Amino acid sequence: MRQLFTISLLFSTLRLATPLVLAAIGGLYSERSGVINIALEGLMLAGAFTAASVTFYASSPSIGLAAAIVAGVAVAVIIALACIRFKADQVVTGTGINIMFLGLPAVLSGALFLSSGSTPQIPKDYLLPTIYQFLERIRPAAFPDWIPRWRILTDVSLITLIALLVVLITAYVLYRTPFGLRLRAVGENPEAADAAGVSVNKIRFIGVILSGALAGIGGAYLSIGQSSLFTRNMTAGRGFIALAALIFGKWRPVQTALACLLFGFADALTIQMQGVAKLPSGEDIPVQFIQMIPYVVTIVVLAGFIGQSRAPKAIGIPYEKER
Repeated sequence: MRQLFTISLLFSTLRLATPLVLAAIGGLYSERSGVINIALEGLMLAGAFTAASVTFYASSPSIGLAAAIVAGVAVAVIIALACIRFKADQVVTGTGINIMFLGLPAVLSGALFLSSGSTPQIPKDYLLPTIYQFLERIRPAAFPDWIPRWRILTDVSLITLIALLVVLITAYVLYRTPFGLRLRAVGENPEAADAAGVSVNKIRFIGVILSGALAGIGGAYLSIGQSSLFTRNMTAGRGFIALAALIFGKWRPVQTALACLLFGFADALTIQMQGVAKLPSGEDIPVQFIQMIPYVVTIVVLAGFIGQSRAPKAIGIPYEKER
């Protein structure tokens, strides 16, 4: 048991929960406005591939991250136009985006890098920095003297800190600002919001675009933060797990982030158990059973809590302005 529950498990949980938090909070903005965002998986894949490709050519993680945000926003605009402007079915639209990005990155990778399986390896110097590396770049000479080399600074990515800030900012925006009030009103009762002078479609557009931007950052973290290249379908269902965390968290930012930490812990435990967990006979537990843990946890959480979560009342319903 001591081999499983170590300090490494904590840092691994933070690393693995980071893309889930970003994608889930992005989904929160969209779904709180009344637009179901099934396409988080596709948005993350778009961000991951774009970040890896642009970083490889530009030799700059900052440019790669910015490109991932642009890619996420571009795909989100397509979703917003289809679902808000043309009143397309939101679940079907999101599913179509997911299917498209299961294949499109492979096609583009084959055209750009002559390999449909993955992009080329990105040098370590061009990956997203950890907190320590970021601070060291700010004050390279004085840094070792004015702050100790704590493990949390060396093991945790700067994007993890950004994800935490996103959760706190979202909690403030959602409940303490006029925009947050309008966003929640549009998702609960768009007719009343419209009568009060709020542009329902505009708020929904903003919600979906914010969703694309945050999911794009989550995808970029996977390819140029947690890894050093893009591989085919590297999200491995994280977009759907983020949706499960959003439901489990009852469409609230802090609770959603805690749900993401739970799923991140399950994923980290999966990695930690490999080669350590034993059957009563002394043999290793088959790795396939261990790798099932995050998905089993997702199913159990959805089965146990989906009935207790109340979604925004107008979610999934296109708004028709009365004439």
